[in-house]
Amino acid sequence: MARSFTPTTYEDLDPDRRPSPAAALVPVLAVVAFLGIGSAVLDLDPHAPLLWSIAFVGAFGLRLGYDWDDLFDGIANGLVMGLQALLIIFTIYGLIATWVSAGTIPGLMYFGLETLTPATFLPAAAVVAAVVAFAIGSSWTTVGTLGVAFVGIGAGLGVPDPMTVGAVLSGAYAGDKQSPLSDTTNLAAGVANTDLYAHIRRMRTGTLLAFGLAVLGFLALGLRASGAIPAGRIAEIQGALAGTYAITLLAFVPLAVTFGLALRGYAPLPTLVAGVFAGVLTTVLVQGSGFVAAWDTFMYGTAPESGSELVNELLATGGLTGSAWTITVVVAALSLGGILERTGVLAVIAHAFTSSVKSPGALVAGTGVSAIAINALTAQQYMSIVLPSVTLRNTYEEFGMDTDQLSRAVEAAGTPTGALFPWHAGAVYMAGVTGVPTLEYAPYYLFAFLSPLVLFAMAATGYDLHATPTDAGVDPADGDAAATAPATDD
Repeated sequence: MARSFTPTTYEDLDPDRRPSPAAALVPVLAVVAFLGIGSAVLDLDPHAPLLWSIAFVGAFGLRLGYDWDDLFDGIANGLVMGLQALLIIFTIYGLIATWVSAGTIPGLMYFGLETLTPATFLPAAAVVAAVVAFAIGSSWTTVGTLGVAFVGIGAGLGVPDPMTVGAVLSGAYAGDKQSPLSDTTNLAAGVANTDLYAHIRRMRTGTLLAFGLAVLGFLALGLRASGAIPAGRIAEIQGALAGTYAITLLAFVPLAVTFGLALRGYAPLPTLVAGVFAGVLTTVLVQGSGFVAAWDTFMYGTAPESGSELVNELLATGGLTGSAWTITVVVAALSLGGILERTGVLAVIAHAFTSSVKSPGALVAGTGVSAIAINALTAQQYMSIVLPSVTLRNTYEEFGMDTDQLSRAVEAAGTPTGALFPWHAGAVYMAGVTGVPTLEYAPYYLFAFLSPLVLFAMAATGYDLHATPTDAGVDPADGDAAATAPATDD
């Protein structure tokens, strides 16, 4: 889970340095402009636009009266929130390399090509990813391990990589949102001050509906993608795999160790580190590599020479050193989010939003929108959960709404949508480990669109909302039908 950190609220801000709502929009619009122009017009990597944004927001903070120490504290807080994500990125890049050299990922590809067909592959990938993510409580671990193997299997079946990544991400995030082992699920319940299992039950209907629709979408995509596989293609790939790696059940020891520890409730980072050691040991004992060579693979990645160009491309990895591009983007994005938070920009915008809310349904929908916006601005899913929860908790109480309504709204909209923004920590990670750019897999990442849309539909219709306005709240007559709708069990 994220390190302990409470974002600045509107009441915490010094009135002399508090920006007006109009002024707070200036750095936000500047960030959007810099990232949009840098990516769409100049075709730059995110690093330079993020640096422009940091400089602009920093100058904005200095103009408000903050000094360098204040701004640096904001950067430090942003990095603290994302520290676990940074360490996981480091580790997972090395883990993928060791799992390739151990024969784990090649083995998954080999057997997957035997059992799956192009028509069933996408829905199957989504469902398997959901089950695994639910079991271990980590969407990132699921994508960085099984997801990488699924990309290879899909390529062998002729399924476009972006479709495969979209299906895997949909399943991974859907399963993660329902897992009591998930860090974001626990975080959402904790900051909203609600019971963990009440939070999970409240999310269940919306999650199942959104994921069910996504699976139907992947069924349709699978039928469209299923064509005639060139004769001998699967046999050629399997032959290249078997000729390069020892395809044996022992090659799956790293998989068993990693998922076994996760199922027993161990934290993601030590679990992944254990997976690295298991991968190195399996590389030495099963694949016959030297000890030093196995650790060099962890550090520098793999470059197999299997005789198949497709296999070589799919199993080429960068190792620990290959994470540098990803890490630098995430550090810059977290730094930007930290400055936006420290200067009060996000708190002022959130306060302006709460002042305009008139009904329970509008509150839930607005909470979801704010979680998505904060995802885009801070590049960190933890912040998209923490900031709206801390800011809006009292407002939910004023409307007489259960706190699990708040926790559901921030997680339904915040957790899955981060991977849609190319500069976001989640998106950078997903694109890095799968090799598919964010903007290519985004149209097929159906759950990221359906999860918030289902939330908004439920808010608009009043389904599963219950509010009893207090003296500080609004008159029920001023709200919509949601204000008096009876609670519905998930």
